[in-house]
Amino acid sequence: MDDTPPSGVADGDAALAAFRRSIDNIDAALIHMLAERFRITQAVGQYKAARDLPAADPAREAAQIARLRRLAQEAQLDPEFGEKFLRFVIEEVIRHHDSAKKSHTSSSSSEVG
Repeated sequence: MDDTPPSGVADGDAALAAFRRSIDNIDAALIHMLAERFRITQAVGQYKAARDLPAADPAREAAQIARLRRLAQEAQLDPEFGEKFLRFVIEEVIRHHDSAKKSHTSSSSSEVG
């Protein structure tokens, strides 16, 4: 772990520097977790495309949003923020699934001919 104070921290403000290092570590963990989540959802997109399943699953999405709103509330995080964040992620996943389906459809049709 780097002990260099984050940029913008006045010399001698060790408490602020420590808070910022913790935030930086959490941000890095979030990025890695999102990257892993998207690797898995891309595999799901390929799976759905190969079986001609729809990219979106509104029932699952609604259940996930309700579950994460409860988790957010339990964690003392604004449930509205949690829902907005999850909706953003879901929209991106669906976009990837749609793209996988288009790629699968075009490669399948080129194999037929």
